[in-house]
Amino acid sequence: MIAGVASAAVAVGLGELVAVWTGPRSAPLIAVGGTVIDAVPEPVKGAAISVFGVYDKVALLVGTSLLLAGFAALVGLAARRDFRWGVAGIALFGVIGAVAALTRPNAGAAAVLPSLLGAAAAVGVLRMLLVSAAHAEGVEGPAAGLPDGPVTATRPVDGRRRFLRLSIAGFGVALVSGYVGRALAARKDVQQARAAITLPPPATPAPALPSTVDPPASGLSDYVTGNDVFYRIDTALIVPQVDPAAWQLRIHGRVARPMTLSFEQLLARPMIERYITLACVSNEVGGDLIGNARWLGVPLKDLLDEAGPLDGADQVVSRSVDGWTCGTPTAALRDGRDAMLAVAMNGEPLPVDHGFPVRMVVPGLYGYVSATKWVTELELSSFADFDAYWVRKGWAAQGPIKTESRIDTPREGGAVTAGTVVVAGVAWAQHRGVTAVEVRVDDGPWQPADLAGTVSPDTWRQWTFRWDAAPGEHTLAVRAADTSGQVQTEARADPFPDGASGWHTVSVQVR
Repeated sequence: MIAGVASAAVAVGLGELVAVWTGPRSAPLIAVGGTVIDAVPEPVKGAAISVFGVYDKVALLVGTSLLLAGFAALVGLAARRDFRWGVAGIALFGVIGAVAALTRPNAGAAAVLPSLLGAAAAVGVLRMLLVSAAHAEGVEGPAAGLPDGPVTATRPVDGRRRFLRLSIAGFGVALVSGYVGRALAARKDVQQARAAITLPPPATPAPALPSTVDPPASGLSDYVTGNDVFYRIDTALIVPQVDPAAWQLRIHGRVARPMTLSFEQLLARPMIERYITLACVSNEVGGDLIGNARWLGVPLKDLLDEAGPLDGADQVVSRSVDGWTCGTPTAALRDGRDAMLAVAMNGEPLPVDHGFPVRMVVPGLYGYVSATKWVTELELSSFADFDAYWVRKGWAAQGPIKTESRIDTPREGGAVTAGTVVVAGVAWAQHRGVTAVEVRVDDGPWQPADLAGTVSPDTWRQWTFRWDAAPGEHTLAVRAADTSGQVQTEARADPFPDGASGWHTVSVQVR
C-alpha cells in the first residue's frame, strides 16, 4: 500500500513539474478536477457550494487526492501479487489524466505529457519499492509478483529500513517536484504586470458615499466589501494568469462591424466608476455569496453600439480565457444600466482571482449570466442558437436577481442580553432598488426597519431595527420591498434553477 501511494505521489509531483511547460490545466489533479466540475450532476455541485462555499475547489482537490491515494493503495496491493496489475492500474491513471487534460479548453497534444510521463515514472518507482519489499522479506521475484529472478535475502529489519528510506525518498521527490513545478508556474504570474498598471481617471466618477452608510451595529456587513473578502465562485481550479500586454477582446458574431481591442486601447476609452453589488445564483437565503464594490470600466453599451448588433442578436456570449461561457441578454447590456467591462475594483486593478485584467460587471443579473472573469471574447448570438455553460446544466437562461434580505446580527443561535438590541443586515434588489425593510419578532406584526443610505439602486442597502428584547427564545424574520412594489416572497425556493427565495429567519436566546 505504501509503495502504491508513493508511486502515485511521484506521478502527481512530476506531472506538476511537466505542466510548467504544457500549461497548468494539464497537470493531472487539475485536469481531472476540472473534468469532475464539468461532469458532476448539478445537485452535487450545488451541495458542494452550499457546504464549502468559496472553499469548494479546495475541497474538490483534497477529495480527489484522497480518492487517488485509496486507488493507489489498491494498485500497490495488486502489484504485490502480480506486477502486471500494478502496471495496468498506473496506466489507467495515466490515461484518465491524459484524456481529462485533452478535454480542457484550448488544450494541445502536449497536454497529455504530464499524466503519461508521471505514470511512466510511477511504474519505475513502484517496481523499485516492491523489489525492496521483496528483499526485506527474503523472497524471490516471482513469489513477490515481480518479473525478476531470485533476490538476495537480507535481514528483515535492514530490508524494512531500506524500504522505508526509499518510500520516504519517493514522497520527497514528489513533494519537491510538485513544489518546484508550482514555484516555476508562479514565476509566470501577472502580479508584476498588474502592479505596473496606472488606472485612468473615470470620465464619470462614482458618487460620494452618504454619511448614513455603515450605521453603528456590531456584526453588520460593510457597505463596501473589501477585495480580500469578496466572494469568489467560478469553475477555475487554477486561476488564469493573463498578461495584459497580450490580452485582446474580440467582438464578433451577429454584428455589422467586428472589433478587436487591446488592453491599452480599452484603457484609453472613457470610463465610468460605479458601486455595484454582485450576487451568486448559488447563494442560499441568508448566505454570504454577495458583495458590493466600486468598479471602474468601459460601458458595454458603447462597445456594442459601435459593433452594431444585427437583428436577432438577443444574446451576448462572453468567453473566459479558460473557455467558460456565459450568456447575457443583449437588451440588458444596452438599456442604460451601468454594465461594463471592469478593469478595477475598489480603486485598484482587478485582483487576479477576480478576473484580471478584464471582467464583466452587470447590475441586476446573477453572476452566472453576466459576470465573466478573464473575459476575452463577446459573440453576438441568440438564445435559440446557443446555451452557455450553466444553462446546459439546467439553470435558467436569464437570471434577474430576486429581491432578498439578510439578518447579519444577531446570528443564528446567538445569545443577547434583554433590553434594546440592534438587529441589522442588508437587503438587495439590484437595478430596482430597495424601498423598505421590515422585521418580525416571532408571530408578531411586521415593523419597519431604518434604512441606511445608498448611492444607487444597483447596490444593497444596510438596515437596522431596535428591538426591545424580552427574555426567552425568539425568532426574527426579515423581508424587503423594491421600487416595483414587489414585496419579498415568503415562499422558500432552492437556488436551482434561478436563485433562492424566502424570508431569512434566525433564532435568538435572550437572557
